[in-house]
Amino acid sequence: MTIADTPTILKVLTVNTHKGFTFFNRRFILHELRDAIRATHADIVFLQEVLGSHEAHALRLARWPAVSQYEFLADSIWNDFAYGRNAVYPHGHHGNALLSKFPITSYDNLDISMGKHEKRGMLHCILRPPHLATDVHAICVHLGLHEKHRSGQLTSLCTLLKDEIPATAPLVVAGDFNDWRLRGQELLMRSSGLKEVFAECNGQVARTFPARFPFLRLDRIYVRNVDKFRPVALASRPWTHLSDHAPLAAEVTL
Repeated sequence: MTIADTPTILKVLTVNTHKGFTFFNRRFILHELRDAIRATHADIVFLQEVLGSHEAHALRLARWPAVSQYEFLADSIWNDFAYGRNAVYPHGHHGNALLSKFPITSYDNLDISMGKHEKRGMLHCILRPPHLATDVHAICVHLGLHEKHRSGQLTSLCTLLKDEIPATAPLVVAGDFNDWRLRGQELLMRSSGLKEVFAECNGQVARTFPARFPFLRLDRIYVRNVDKFRPVALASRPWTHLSDHAPLAAEVTL
């Protein structure tokens, strides 16, 4: 077997960072969150609700990093990263981010906001893992809280998958779908050829919210055009104390 024939195995992680604070914003835990993300040894990290900047927090908190949260989380482990700014307010802004151990050759942030009060986006990145003859597409998603909004946002996602992603390209779509009624799950599997890792392997999508006692199935990892995939179990601690969402991880073989 040559190097080119050797399967490429990617470990992916998705987590809603809750802007670096615990549930109900009681404590700033970005440093602990960075340690936990590092410990997963993920190759690609999908982040939602990550702060690009916040002047008020920077003045108030002694441990506030001198760089953006996504740069702080990437540090020296993930050399490439992309950020899609979604919500802007007087003190700063937040959005989705993707951290990658592989080169990100290009990225684009699609505004899928429905109305004025809930800004949402999809961050589409194109990656080039070494020894792979094709690009890998990665889309970090954070959908709205209202089902009517999610319906329109899912339509935008399906359009992106149909019009912008090559039909044979390896694809990972992950993030916070806020889809507790599973209507989006049915649509994506039916119309876009996506397979949700936990649903395919465990029979149902994972419960992820709230992190300490999860009963809502909000977060997902979807794949398309990959050889194999499997969920990766993560210990409940320290994650139950680091966000309001439990993270999800998977191994994907190309």
